[in-house]
Amino acid sequence: MTTRRRYIAHLHLHAAPSEDQYDDIIELMSGITPHVQAVPPHAVQLDLTSALRYFGLSPYDVVQLAKLRLKALYGIDSSAGLAGNRMLAAMAADASAPGDTTWVPAGQAADWLYPRPVTALPGIGRATAETLNRYGLHTIGQVADVPAATLQRLLGAGPARLLAERSRGRDPRPVAPLEPAQHLTADLVLDRDCLDPALHHRAVVGLADRIGQRLRGESQVTGRLTLTVRYADRSSTTRTRPLPEPTNHSPVLGTAALGLLASLGLQRARVRAFVVRADDLTPAGAAHRQLSLDSGDDRARAAEAATDRARRRFGPEAVYPAVLAPGTAGRPLARRHPEISAKPAGAPSAPTAQTRRRPGCRSR
Repeated sequence: MTTRRRYIAHLHLHAAPSEDQYDDIIELMSGITPHVQAVPPHAVQLDLTSALRYFGLSPYDVVQLAKLRLKALYGIDSSAGLAGNRMLAAMAADASAPGDTTWVPAGQAADWLYPRPVTALPGIGRATAETLNRYGLHTIGQVADVPAATLQRLLGAGPARLLAERSRGRDPRPVAPLEPAQHLTADLVLDRDCLDPALHHRAVVGLADRIGQRLRGESQVTGRLTLTVRYADRSSTTRTRPLPEPTNHSPVLGTAALGLLASLGLQRARVRAFVVRADDLTPAGAAHRQLSLDSGDDRARAAEAATDRARRRFGPEAVYPAVLAPGTAGRPLARRHPEISAKPAGAPSAPTAQTRRRPGCRSR
């Protein structure tokens, strides 16, 4: 029985993206292959094995397609490595000149690794390199030729076993997307105190829409929404409401968020920030939805699916709710993906979150 050959790409982004943009890039790469793993702060890995038949292209050409989409949609240049496993792909990307792609075919991995310094292997620090150098082991090929028992006497059993595997170009780790977040949070920090109820309304609808986009992108639904409003005096008010049924439909989330806003009874409140949080996340496939005789609901969900496809292809600014259109009420609010503020144990860390300030409204 033959094992299907893997093709792993490692894209190194030359410009470190913001946290919001990094999330958008991960979503963009998911349009090429569902097997995408973030490598913070400025890299991403893709398992292209299952995507080759769909695109009808060679592995190298699919990598060029990914780089072209990055440049066209976000203006980000990248260099790439293509190989049969994650370690070799990352090393090939590090060895690539800016804008280039280095492909290490499976049959040439040993020859490609042989002359490279041992420090090029992931996980080989200065102390380990100095120990190897004292015994005349300067290149990866020299380490690969050393008997396992000798390496074990030099480094110990565990490090020697790992080094022997890596020096021979072996890395069984799969490209694994991050596990679903425990909750999603979207926030909006205004650049000045806001008294305008219309802009309060727009802010909350916009945040609920971003939550809905992210839930649908991760095939999840939420059963509870929380709205927190922060004021100019640094105090805050929080309201929580369970939803009638778990959902990721943006209009439903927006209605629920506006209901929470109305329950606060803000009267000329000087608002500085809004935070919308979705909890009780569950897989969308396990959720039940009440059937409706109103055909408008099905049309709305079909339009929403088309909107999501347009955003994935043309960027998050391509389509947005009418209430957020420029000129509807003052300045347009910025439209960004929500942050993932809680992650499962053991998940890789995303780039450090930044406090985001968005255009607000003038005090009256």
